[in-house]
This record gives sequence, C-alpha cells and structure tokens, in this order.
Amino acid sequence: MGWYLAKMLLLVPLLGLMIWGSLKLTQRVQQKLTGTAGQAQRARLVETTFLGPGLRLAVIEFRGREILLGCTRSGLTRLAEAPLAGEAGE
Repeated sequence: MGWYLAKMLLLVPLLGLMIWGSLKLTQRVQQKLTGTAGQAQRARLVETTFLGPGLRLAVIEFRGREILLGCTRSGLTRLAEAPLAGEAGE
C-alpha cells in the first residue's frame, strides 16, 4: 500500500505537469501557424451561438464594427453589420 501511494504522489503531479506543458506547446504552435505571435489581431471572434447541426451564428469584431455571420457547412453569409456598442453614441 505504501509503494502504491508513493507512486501516486510522484505520478499525479508529473501527469499534471505534462498536461500543462502540452497546452502551452499547443498555444505556441497555433501562434506560429496563424502568424499572430506579437501582433494585434484585426479580426476578433466575439461570440458564437449554436443553432443546429452544422448551423451557427457568429459575431466578429473587425475595424470598429461588429459583423453577424451565418455559418454553415457550405460557407459563411454576412447577415448584419453594426458599429461597436461603445461607438454607437458617437
């Protein structure tokens, strides 16, 4: 029983460290593949809503505007566009 507990005290933190390391490595690889490391993103995904199998609504922030997109398996459709909420009164 003591040997089992000793192994668990060693292996559980080691497993947690490996999970954390793989998440950090995944973030770095994604940044290198998308080219967003160290630069501001022009387009930002604000919110998504699942409507059904293969159907989603997405709100994208781009150049001071919010754009509502309909997303299907076959493509994207712009549904609406509005200024950002903070800039609506200006």
